Amino acid sequence: MSALEQALVDYLQLRHSLGHQLAEAQWLLPDFVAYLDSRGLRTVTVQAALEWAQQSPSGRATSVGPRRMTAVRGFARYLSGIDADTQVPPLGLMPHRQRWRQPFIYTPADIDTVRDLARQSIVSPLRAATYDTLIGLLTVSGLRIGEAIKLDRSDLDWAQGVLLIRESKFGKSRLVPLHPSSMQALSDYAVLRDDFQPRPKELSFFVSLKRKRLLYAVVQQTFRRLVDTAGIGANAPSAPRLHDLRHTFAVRTLLDWYRAGEDVQAKMPSLSTYLGHREPACTYWYLSAAPELLALAAARQDSAWPKVRS
Repeated sequence: MSALEQALVDYLQLRHSLGHQLAEAQWLLPDFVAYLDSRGLRTVTVQAALEWAQQSPSGRATSVGPRRMTAVRGFARYLSGIDADTQVPPLGLMPHRQRWRQPFIYTPADIDTVRDLARQSIVSPLRAATYDTLIGLLTVSGLRIGEAIKLDRSDLDWAQGVLLIRESKFGKSRLVPLHPSSMQALSDYAVLRDDFQPRPKELSFFVSLKRKRLLYAVVQQTFRRLVDTAGIGANAPSAPRLHDLRHTFAVRTLLDWYRAGEDVQAKMPSLSTYLGHREPACTYWYLSAAPELLALAAARQDSAWPKVRS
């Protein structure tokens, strides 16, 4: 183990002891340390951090660069306390560009393809079932990926068919009812999970091969590989993301309501609560997320106005 690798281990242990999750940093930083070691650098330099953060294996412009830089900056600050030659990348070197991003709306065929590929291409039966079930849950519930990963076994009320989402975004907790078929799918997974991992290290509902809770970065990377292998969204303006499963759920729900002639405005607060939004205004954003949905909303609004006689 190199000196930098040991320093990274110490840094992550320190941050964990202070209560930080560091799910992304502990996935990104080992690659950065390997990058420094391969170039014979014994500490962080601004130039090396920038070169590494700007790498893009896919060739697409993504938000991963600023996130890499954020992870490096935290590690560099730690190193600067034990190595005066460490350079801490300044804030604003790779700023996050906040802009509206059109979501990718998956078709039912897209979801079936990704889930089939997970079952067929992932060698471990447990891991294959984990990703198949996780993707299915995100599709039918609109949960945030962090909420699904955070689920513990005690958070599932099998009798009532309800999930308890504990202190999610904005510190809110909520109950998410599911269709009996979805609860059955989760039950089937739980049986298989307990067969393969009867003595887990954590009581999380979804379990990794290391008998622990799934890591967001690993799930995101695996999903990206499945989507790319399936060729889904290859020519889309925005590359499909894991979070777009949540967008797809919201858009499909609204489309179903409009097509059924439901009073969407009256039902919007219910969808907002189900999704865990702070207020219905956040949910109205979805009305512009898909052309068909926007057209239906516009047509409904137009029909609500009285006709003007010529």
